[in-house]
Amino acid sequence: MGAFHAYDIRGIYGKDWDRETAYKVGYFIPRLLRADKVLVGRDCRVSSPEVHDAVVKGINDAGADVYDIGLSSTPMVYFGTANYGFDASVQITASHNPAEYNGMKVSTTDAQAVGFDAGLGQIKAWIDEGVPTPVAEKRGSVYQKEILEDYLAFMRKFVEDLSGLTIAMDLSNGMANLFAKRIFGEGPAIHYLFDTLDGRFPNHEPNPLVEKNCIPLEEKVREVGADAGVIYDGDADRVMFIDEKGTFISPDLMIALMGRYFVGKRGLKGIVLQDIRSSKAVGEYLEPMGCEMRTWKVGRAFAAAKLREIDGIWGGELAGHYYFRDFFYSDSGLLASIILLNIVADLKKEGRTLSDAIAEIVKYKNSGEINFRIEDKAGAMEAVKELFTSQEKPTAFMDFDGYRVEFPDWWFNIRPSNTEPYLRFLCEAKSDDLLAKKVAETRALLTEKFGAK
Repeated sequence: MGAFHAYDIRGIYGKDWDRETAYKVGYFIPRLLRADKVLVGRDCRVSSPEVHDAVVKGINDAGADVYDIGLSSTPMVYFGTANYGFDASVQITASHNPAEYNGMKVSTTDAQAVGFDAGLGQIKAWIDEGVPTPVAEKRGSVYQKEILEDYLAFMRKFVEDLSGLTIAMDLSNGMANLFAKRIFGEGPAIHYLFDTLDGRFPNHEPNPLVEKNCIPLEEKVREVGADAGVIYDGDADRVMFIDEKGTFISPDLMIALMGRYFVGKRGLKGIVLQDIRSSKAVGEYLEPMGCEMRTWKVGRAFAAAKLREIDGIWGGELAGHYYFRDFFYSDSGLLASIILLNIVADLKKEGRTLSDAIAEIVKYKNSGEINFRIEDKAGAMEAVKELFTSQEKPTAFMDFDGYRVEFPDWWFNIRPSNTEPYLRFLCEAKSDDLLAKKVAETRALLTEKFGAK
């Protein structure tokens, strides 16, 4: 049962979980969420039809109806859940993972995430305990539901004049293929890569955070002289960007850039959410605009709930998730790409580039996330915290989702991965030399005392 994680169910299909698990998850979703109808979507992975059939059978055997939307991006399921008033939904997907993986993302009323602590853990317990799954006296039915046109109409409301842009867009053979061309069009000024649905992901794994997966897009941006490059992950809930020079932009910086749209164009003032790994530069850019920054845990199950709780305008994560009040406090790669391309179009009209705008935000040297494979994650985290807090007094300290400790000239975050066997370390400093020194100290400690690899 190693497929149950903090945010969703995910693992190698046929090894970490199987058809029987899929059936039981489907069976228990109506009980968990007290729902008599469940919205179901799926991605294009080779195993998704089999998982889909098992989930649907489980839901029906429990006595609930299935409203099947077929092939779908994950944000389409969020839209369908909230827009049509469903109290339960499931998207069959393994997001950005390789082709042999699959999984499920479960949501409830208003597209609120159901993570491990909010119910997936209960389903796991019912399965582990062997709770019976008798077929209901009145089995549920399956209804086909078309939502793509409504979803596209909703998204088109945000699209401004992009006609002056040259765009390169990598659809990663994933679910962005359902909508990209219908939103951004086709023509000589837009250049698509890997624009067919193929759940084998033959061109690259659908994870834009892995540097090598962005190389084809970076090359295309330079080749065609694009103003920006856009790359989605497999289920299109995440999106990342390449500037006009073919350089990858750290996703947290785009949280700051969105201030040009929400504050500068729409005149909104309020709370903006970032995750605990976000650059200090994000708040330093947005706060003078009148925004109030809040920092919270990594992952949709935490971020979407927090944005709703604080009624934030928008928020984002280092992993390329962006959350919007306008989108039921949920994440959408499509909406994020629309907003950011609107900004690039405005910049171009001003005679400025995307890299110009990012240069105004960046204030620090950043290590990026460094992964250490360690058995004693908790002990290692404490040791790193103790090492640096004994050297100088922190100016800020956060102890949720690992530690974020800030000092006058640098800061670090160290946290255990919720989905992989890693301890993740990230730091920023005002100079390259200081950054290199702190990374080296951390690496030496974790290697020598904890056998980090």
